[in-house]
Amino acid sequence: MAIRLPRIVSAKKVPKGYFAVYVGENQKRFVIPVSFLNQPSFQDLLGLSEEEFGYSHPSGGLRIPCDEDIFLDVTSRLNRL
Repeated sequence: MAIRLPRIVSAKKVPKGYFAVYVGENQKRFVIPVSFLNQPSFQDLLGLSEEEFGYSHPSGGLRIPCDEDIFLDVTSRLNRL
C-alpha cells in the first residue's frame, strides 16, 4: 500500500524566478532568486564552483563548495539590497 506525501513532492519544486543550489559538505539545498546571479559576491561563489567542479554537475544541481555559514552570510547581505 503506497502512501502519498504531497508536501514532500512539492517541496522539491522550485518556484519560477528561483533556482536550487547545494552548499557545503552535506550538500544542503537552498532555493534562491535568480537575481542573485547578477551580484558580484554571488558570482564569486559561482567561481568557486567552477574551479572545483568545472561545468559538470552530474547530480543535476549546482553545487557550491563553501561552508553553509559563508553562503548564508552572502545571501543574507544580498537579501538586504
